[in-house]
Amino acid sequence: MSQLITCMWFDRGEARKAAEFYASVFPDSRVLNANASPLDLPAAKEGEDLTVEFTVLGQRYIGLNGGPNVQANMAVSFMVLTESQEETDRYWNAIVGNGGEERACGWCRDRWGYSWQITPWALWEATTDPDRAAGKRAMEAMMTMRKIDIARIEAARRGDG
Repeated sequence: MSQLITCMWFDRGEARKAAEFYASVFPDSRVLNANASPLDLPAAKEGEDLTVEFTVLGQRYIGLNGGPNVQANMAVSFMVLTESQEETDRYWNAIVGNGGEERACGWCRDRWGYSWQITPWALWEATTDPDRAAGKRAMEAMMTMRKIDIARIEAARRGDG
């Protein structure tokens, strides 16, 4: 049976560190298997982890210790839809506080260069509101933020701020 599994490229030895970090931050996440390189390669010596299988929020990934030749960029990001400000803050702070960096509009980048969109459902619902004026106000409010502030999004949606 065919499957689609996302493979994430890491510098030598970083795949396990990333998998363990993601598993510590997000529920329904864990490190599964590590697969040793069968021979000496530029990115992994024989016996070192070549790939690490893991899940994040129930989705399966493979981390490849592929070396420094490929860098992550914003062309692909991981969107995490959150239920509350507390959950939004927890994920945002974990990623940014572990060597990551803040970006605009709910985006942040982890220490390995992967982009994450920490997106409250309230933002999604506001910006897709059938009332186009409400959606516009919410979008304008979001454009001024780094980490999303749900109370400000909801106020903008209502026209209160």
